[in-house]
Amino acid sequence: QVRLVESGGGLVQAGGSRGLSCAASGRTFSHSAIGWVRQAPGKEREFVAAINWIGLITYYAASVKGRFTISRDNAKNTVYLQMNSQKPEDTAVYYCAASAAAEGTILRKPNAYNYWGQGTQVTVSP
Repeated sequence: QVRLVESGGGLVQAGGSRGLSCAASGRTFSHSAIGWVRQAPGKEREFVAAINWIGLITYYAASVKGRFTISRDNAKNTVYLQMNSQKPEDTAVYYCAASAAAEGTILRKPNAYNYWGQGTQVTVSP
């Protein structure tokens, strides 16, 4: 089992940057892929980025590729999401989530994730 706690959300102006952290606990964290999924008001959950268990392979949604960077430090049991050049459409609750899957096509689907954090709100003002 994996327990996940996000932090770093808040208000940022368009064009600005913000970093999120996901602190994990549990025996299987270092063997789990971790993803960031976001949900805007009135919309379904949307895949943002994912990283494989060792941190060598990353996946990004087309809407954030080139602007967001996912990374992990297994020694610190933490996954990060650095968000640059933010846009108002990035406004959402951001969740980190853990998955036993390894393939990118699977990790791009929110239902691939078994464990979820409570989420952190990111608001990008115009």
